[in-house]
Amino acid sequence: MKMHSYWLDTATPFANAMPGGPEGVADVAIVGGGFTGLSAALALAKKGASVVLLEADRVAGAASGRNGGMCNNGFAQDYHGMVAAMGEARAATLYRAFNAAVDKVESIVTEEGIDCHFQRVGKLKVAARPEHYDKIARSQALLAKSVDPETRMLPRSELRTEIGSDRYFGGMIYPRSASMHMGQYGQGLAEAAARHGARIYQDNPLTKLTRVGGTVHEVTTPHGSVRANQVLLATGTSRVGPLGWFRRRLIPVGAFLIATEPLPQELLDRLTPHRRNTTDTRNFVTYFRTLPGNRLLFGGRARFSSSTDPRSDAKSGAILRQSMISVFPELADTRIDYCWGGLVDMTQDRLPHAGERDGVFYSMGYSGHGTQMATYMGSIMAEVLDGRADLNPLADRGDWNAIPGYFGTPWFLPFVGAYYKYQDWVR
Repeated sequence: MKMHSYWLDTATPFANAMPGGPEGVADVAIVGGGFTGLSAALALAKKGASVVLLEADRVAGAASGRNGGMCNNGFAQDYHGMVAAMGEARAATLYRAFNAAVDKVESIVTEEGIDCHFQRVGKLKVAARPEHYDKIARSQALLAKSVDPETRMLPRSELRTEIGSDRYFGGMIYPRSASMHMGQYGQGLAEAAARHGARIYQDNPLTKLTRVGGTVHEVTTPHGSVRANQVLLATGTSRVGPLGWFRRRLIPVGAFLIATEPLPQELLDRLTPHRRNTTDTRNFVTYFRTLPGNRLLFGGRARFSSSTDPRSDAKSGAILRQSMISVFPELADTRIDYCWGGLVDMTQDRLPHAGERDGVFYSMGYSGHGTQMATYMGSIMAEVLDGRADLNPLADRGDWNAIPGYFGTPWFLPFVGAYYKYQDWVR
């Protein structure tokens, strides 16, 4: 079993990184080479801007290369509850942004010729308990009325048409959602940005950020520095560099995944006949999808932890394997070929945040929606940097407050995990 990301192991590595470190001047310096930074670099370079992108490790090597490979529309949260909390108009605006995000990924893949197996397979959200089905149905009624009439409910009596398991109690289908190969997409996005003129430096972590005046900053790495007229932070949960203000607002939570050996076609046709991205309604969420080559990817929270290393990932992988077998008993003897983990940058409201602070622009905190929303917000932030702040769908949400008693080390995660585990048990 390989203890690293299937996506990164099976992707063609980015071949056009700049040697050494940054120097000189640029219109924009982007810190972070995940989907946000890469899509922003692509959009800005296509506008004719001189762009320098600085990545601490390898492009799309952190959360962007370690996720579940789902490009889903819709929230993880209950839409009915979102409407109650923020009003129907605001909830609908955000929901439409998530729809537009999937469309943006598809348009980039098509326009730039990225070979990443992009397919509109749809998402199936399954109810882990009977009462969860009623909650999903309330949300679907609101969605169908206003923002997503393509969604539909699937009662338990029809669930076998979508999933070869009796574990769940019905669900909801989002036809707009897609799947793709995350590694090929990330590397292809980097190649496209470089092809359009962006200068991309790997192994160049941010070590110092000095404001010269207005939005002009000197951006320093161990290998050089660049003076940029504008800076975009797209770093997620990075623990490197002078980013303390953001670390107090982002909680790194481990997400863990396994991938099986290649499975017979007829077996996959029974387990997931339409190859939907499938996710359940538990707080300790589990999700699965098929991979190129007929593998099954199975992922989830497994444990509430902020560490991902081979030992931690192996523990979580064992939990995930048992969860997979509880959903699909037919896979009891199936070999696991890959096991890996990554960090999700969670926020208190489980929604991303984007804007400007002290002359620095930022977009981060995707809270499990990173594939589509990071791509979309990267392109949006390119417009914001070009003077179109009105296009930011995440603006005007009030202050992004620090978490009391939190300074970047999430000491409270075991308590949160215990609480959510209890909630999953009682309701």
